[in-house]
Amino acid sequence: MQAKGTLSINTENIFPIIKKFLYSDHEIFLRELVSNAVDACQKLKSLSSLGEYTGELGELKVNVSVDKEAKTITISDNGIGMTAEEIDKYINQIAFSGANEFVQKYQDKITDARNQIIGNFGLGFYSAFMVSRKVELDTKSYQDAPAAKWICEGSTEFSIEGSEKKERGTAITLHVAEDSEEFLDSNRLKDILKKYARFLPVSIEIEGEKINETQPIWTRQPSELKDEDYLKFYKELYPFSEDPLFWIHLNVDYPFNLTGILYFPKVKNNIEQQNNKIQLYSRQVFITDEVKDIVPQFLMLLHGVIDSPDIPLNVSRSYLQADGNVKKINNYITKKVADKLNELFKENRTSFEEKWDSIGLFVKYGMITDEKFYEKAERFCLLKSTKSKYYTLEEYKNYVQVNQTDKNGNLVLLYTSDAEKQYTYIDSAQKRGYDVLVLEGMLDNHFGEMLERKLEKTQVRRVDSEVVDKLIQKEETQTSVLSQEESDKVVELFKKVIKNDKVTVEVQAMPLDEMPVLITLPEYIRRMQEMSKVQGWAWALNENTFNVSINGNHDLIQKILKETDETVQAKFAQHLYDLAQLSQGILSGASLSEFVNRSINYLK
Repeated sequence: MQAKGTLSINTENIFPIIKKFLYSDHEIFLRELVSNAVDACQKLKSLSSLGEYTGELGELKVNVSVDKEAKTITISDNGIGMTAEEIDKYINQIAFSGANEFVQKYQDKITDARNQIIGNFGLGFYSAFMVSRKVELDTKSYQDAPAAKWICEGSTEFSIEGSEKKERGTAITLHVAEDSEEFLDSNRLKDILKKYARFLPVSIEIEGEKINETQPIWTRQPSELKDEDYLKFYKELYPFSEDPLFWIHLNVDYPFNLTGILYFPKVKNNIEQQNNKIQLYSRQVFITDEVKDIVPQFLMLLHGVIDSPDIPLNVSRSYLQADGNVKKINNYITKKVADKLNELFKENRTSFEEKWDSIGLFVKYGMITDEKFYEKAERFCLLKSTKSKYYTLEEYKNYVQVNQTDKNGNLVLLYTSDAEKQYTYIDSAQKRGYDVLVLEGMLDNHFGEMLERKLEKTQVRRVDSEVVDKLIQKEETQTSVLSQEESDKVVELFKKVIKNDKVTVEVQAMPLDEMPVLITLPEYIRRMQEMSKVQGWAWALNENTFNVSINGNHDLIQKILKETDETVQAKFAQHLYDLAQLSQGILSGASLSEFVNRSINYLK
């Protein structure tokens, strides 16, 4: 059996759904009704520019007023207005968009008509019923037609009658329902207007107070603006923040329309994302501060505003929908940021280096998470050495190429994650003529792993992960002054002191000025330790996870070998081992107390 037909929609059932569930937050009613009022003003302004309306425009504006006693809210405008026939067409036909019809009619005559009109779905008016038991619409068209009034009490029944309204425009009066009387507070309405309508292009007033800036700076050309304008706007958005490092003015009209300003704040070493720092607008109407699909993940740390009529929104304009334009916009923002950073680097490298502690977080995050950004960023990504010098990736490779290679010809990049704590190891490396990078940020563990993947034949090793001479093979290798028998004896002595068979103990031929005993971490353990900091794991360094290297050339090791009293030998070895633990910050509790007391006795 086969049959065809048309779907039947019961308006008695669909109307309550529209009233109650179309919008996730009931405060949206004010955004929708004010947006409609702004559209009415914009339409009249457009018709006037075409010569289709020759009357006096006056000051186009929207007014919101509250009558607590009557329990009403009124949104009025002096825009295009409606005739009784237009009420029947645009109000009584649910989801028939007068805004779309207007754009289609005049799109060839009005430049950028789509971007001037906010409405899209023809459903915003019905948000009034989320907070009202009755809605009255009183309107007079700009045309020579009688005024009309539409009344509905939240059902599919309505009435249209004549009106005494004399002035052009529309007034919508909401008789607020008992469960929505919170909106009868004018301060509450002001807060909603400041959130959603702060930058609408038509003046909006409530109780005589103008709420909005009709021409925010992102709608203007960069050539019209000075640095003071950008900083003033930033302070308006984020009044308690430090001045930003710099900003990017976005302005593109093909293949999509997008404007906005993105600010780079001073973030130092904090990668915690705050998703309310970039605000998304559509035709100057605030939509959301959840912009993770529009803005690349690594730029969620930025501040600012993005405005685009081409970002696809759901019917309630509450969240984004997946769309090809979203990906294009994401890619455009990535490219724009990379180009701006490259420009700053080329124009004034000294200034760029001074800002690197803040800029670096964005750059590294982007290089780790975005392949296309990496390709651009490798030109201006900087590496900072412990000598406070800055190098690009290519510059640094060339700088250490001759001096820092292992026996297989791999470049070895040494770095510190804590210059104070690892000072002994840094000093040891520098005495040998090696350079040490500063990678102390929360992302730097991942950044180092990325460098190993991206840079050909390169290893990245923390300066205390191994004895440096094991990592880097130089022609002038150290010669041990100990015989094999003496080395075995030293190893056996320290193993008795350490009392842990899992610890690797070995004698190394090191320079005389090296520490007598060094504790080092295997590289994989070191990376686990660094990752634990980022992930918040509980990770404690213990004797099962490190190596003990004994400097066989050190005078104190020679002294131990010459000591004939085994008890004195053991105490001396214990003290040197404790010193090594102390240098790594892992001597604590009873062991630390015993070490201090022993040191005092030695001094006596």
